[in-house]
Amino acid sequence: MSELSIFAIVTIAIIIIIIIAIIGNSLSDRGSQEYERPEARAGREGEYIATNIIRKVLRDEDILLTNVEISYDGRKAELDNVIINKYGVFIIEVKNYAGTIYGKADDYTWIKSKTDPFGNTFTKTVRNPIKQVNRQVYLLAKHLELYGFNVWVEGYAFFVQGNSPVWCKEVLGSLHDIDKAVHTFNRNRLSVSDTEAIKEILLGSYR
Repeated sequence: MSELSIFAIVTIAIIIIIIIAIIGNSLSDRGSQEYERPEARAGREGEYIATNIIRKVLRDEDILLTNVEISYDGRKAELDNVIINKYGVFIIEVKNYAGTIYGKADDYTWIKSKTDPFGNTFTKTVRNPIKQVNRQVYLLAKHLELYGFNVWVEGYAFFVQGNSPVWCKEVLGSLHDIDKAVHTFNRNRLSVSDTEAIKEILLGSYR
């Protein structure tokens, strides 16, 4: 075999190795980008389900905003769902926990327990959603005050799986609960102009 033939074979082999390496890295990068933690996926799916449920009880004058980012005094929060209407401003925090949840209304954290098909039980500490939504209520009310709106904000936690360990006024477990929560006069009676202004504030386009 001539030196030219050997050189050609080596060159082709090197090119093939380079191509394989490029394809491998590409697949690896794509896999890492497409991977999503089970908790994150469950949360995203839960938000999608809950938002569709909320839409079923909305009336013509209701405004629904999702994934609203707010801040006050350096403290930030992302609100799953905010409903604005003549009855007031309402936050609905969505939780799609699988398994059994243990905790009390005043506990800072709760325990989530889940058993897999093989009989293995896993536990995890999660933040008490009631405490979480109460913080969101405070931040949203203060955020709106910065724009001159002194609005009473109501906050609720909605459990997609219906497995809240406690049931109180901040916990919603059904379509009826959501409808009643956002369509009952409390401390507000907002005008159409007020609801539109609050919407623009939360969308970041208020002038």
